[in-house]
Amino acid sequence: MGAPGPADHPSEELARLAALHGVATSYRPSPDRTVTASATAVVRALAALDVDARTPDAVRAALTAREEELRTRLLPPTVVGRGTATPPALAALPDGTRLHITTEQGDTRTAADHLPPGVHHVTATAPDGRTAHAHLIVAPPRLPAPPGRTHGLMVQLYSLLSRRSWGMGDLGDLRELAGWAGRTLGTGFLQVNPLHAAVPGTPTDPSPYRPSSRRFPDPVHLHVEDIPEYAHLDDRDRDRLRTLLDRAAHLRDAVLHQGAHIDRDAVWDTKREALELVRRVPLGPGRRAAYCDFLAAQGRPLEDHATWCALAEQHGPDMQRWPADLRDPRSPGTDRARRALMDRVDFHTWLAWLTDEQLTTAQRTAREAGMPVGIVHDLAVGVHPGGADAWAQQDHFATGMSAGAPPDAFNARGQDWGLPPWRPDRLAACGYAPFRDLLRALFRYAGALRIDHVMGLFRLWWVPEGHPPTEGTYVHYDADAMLAVLVLEASRAGAPVIGEDLGTVEPGVREELRSRGVLGTSVLWFERDWEGDGRPLPPDRWRADCLATATTHDLPPTASRLTGDHVDLRDRLGLLTRPLTVERSEAAADVTEWLDLLARLGLLQGTGGSGDPSSEEARIQALHRYLVRTPARMIGIWLPDGIGDRRPQNLPGTWDQYPNWRLPIADPTGRPATLEDLTASPRLRALIDTVRTDTGAGAAAGAAASASVDAGAGAGASADAGAGADVASGTDTGGAARP
Repeated sequence: MGAPGPADHPSEELARLAALHGVATSYRPSPDRTVTASATAVVRALAALDVDARTPDAVRAALTAREEELRTRLLPPTVVGRGTATPPALAALPDGTRLHITTEQGDTRTAADHLPPGVHHVTATAPDGRTAHAHLIVAPPRLPAPPGRTHGLMVQLYSLLSRRSWGMGDLGDLRELAGWAGRTLGTGFLQVNPLHAAVPGTPTDPSPYRPSSRRFPDPVHLHVEDIPEYAHLDDRDRDRLRTLLDRAAHLRDAVLHQGAHIDRDAVWDTKREALELVRRVPLGPGRRAAYCDFLAAQGRPLEDHATWCALAEQHGPDMQRWPADLRDPRSPGTDRARRALMDRVDFHTWLAWLTDEQLTTAQRTAREAGMPVGIVHDLAVGVHPGGADAWAQQDHFATGMSAGAPPDAFNARGQDWGLPPWRPDRLAACGYAPFRDLLRALFRYAGALRIDHVMGLFRLWWVPEGHPPTEGTYVHYDADAMLAVLVLEASRAGAPVIGEDLGTVEPGVREELRSRGVLGTSVLWFERDWEGDGRPLPPDRWRADCLATATTHDLPPTASRLTGDHVDLRDRLGLLTRPLTVERSEAAADVTEWLDLLARLGLLQGTGGSGDPSSEEARIQALHRYLVRTPARMIGIWLPDGIGDRRPQNLPGTWDQYPNWRLPIADPTGRPATLEDLTASPRLRALIDTVRTDTGAGAAAGAAASASVDAGAGAGASADAGAGADVASGTDTGGAARP
């Protein structure tokens, strides 16, 4: 297996070969500890990159070939420039090299300075006759920043049911929430879960972090009544629609009043039949023209996506079970099947268009309501191995590999997310076209973008198929190119970007993201002086370039953490690895330490008529006052926290033991709350009013108040610390324990 050394460690030659292809042979989870990858993991990762390293002879041959390739090539497949300066790779060309640059805008240049932002094509001809062709990505130096400090709501859209929903929250509910929050609460943004297209099935995987496609949204989120053609159904179809509306009402009532979980499959079955009726209504001339424009703009990627959906209807969602010739999107068999299924292909392109329209309307509503940012969409870290993207872009994915996370303090077994990783070499060869297209599609309707597991732009933990995640290794990506694409597309859209950088983070990554203007994610419970005494970090020492929150969808709601309910829940499900008394004691000590700090800072105040600063509601407000005291550019409020919901939306480490991704927002008793209930909730209003205070003054007050707190908070860095070693802060949620 590639000339293994002791205990299956990579040999020196294998390590050199791996390094030349971006495959790591070790990593450092702490400053004093280095973990060596197994030779098996390294050989398998190289094999996924089409590099044979199975024997010592193969390693030497591959090493010689790679060294010769790097020595003789003029340019890498993709060259990156930042601002108006000459890209370093072009500046390093031999004297006398001639350049011919065709810009994205269609201009021709012979020099590489002062190029406009875009993805250009460069041909370099050296004096010795060597010629190289490369993609040239020129991006602005930094991303656009959020417009001042702002606060916003975070919600899983499916959980937000109104009295008009069809059994789960939809884009009509999102539009209504955005309009209300912006106009009534002065909210600056509204962050939602990934709305990517899911893999159909029975049952459908409810996780929004394992989609069929990240490029196209899921039509299950459509609000059917908002489709213009809905109003023009004929009498026969309208009679059938009444039956479907009754079915939708039953699904909604089952969730809101009978304790049922959200049934995505039943919702989609009902909506799909209704959409089939609406599709019978001919498009008017203007609508037809808009649809044709959408088809032209989306091109082959949309056709591929719709073709996969049509084939999945006929052959099932697992493409490995399809006839062999249909597994290749470019085969003659697929072309014949596409023509035979053209009506179904058109149905799915039509659905994509409608969903894009409603997403765009939601963002427009948010901005018209006064939100400076609007809807923050979430980009999942990867896609389902059998879904539409994996089928259409299969040449860009690493065969036999799955992305995940190495063992850490929070998960000793590591994690396998079941997501095929992109091949860095294939991305570079095509100028990062799939990543560019993906971002451009999302920015059509996103006011900002959250990138799940943003560290994946730098490296991903590849797990060989059939092996546990402990036997994986890191594979590096060209972060300079990935970030250039991100900055380019976000700048074109004028949209900020938030990176979910919780978990194991390589040294320098947070600093590089900050230099490009990518905001980080800071969760209160994890912000401690990890390099010092480990106590809570005073608010003035938090980083400013972040979204600061009290919790996330993968963590306990704040009420649950304050009461210790989250420990009892994990105990009931058999997830604890230590005695219940130990877990309870540790959780209570953590809460007590934070509450003591809140009291010393004068942030605990009574609420409502009781005036009791020890009440749960008062404590939740105090934690958010603390967030206001930090310099964080964005402050996020988990919408369920606004009414005291105790149930996490996702419980990492569970599959069927807990209803992940299927719970509606509920009050402290577990009674579901509708969108109408939320907008009328004094408790939610009071929490948001807590955050709406003058954040500039709040930050200044936080700096002064924390100076008076005893030195027990300690000196040292926040979660950015850890030079020379990977840094673990919080939990690695990049699809981490998401089923």
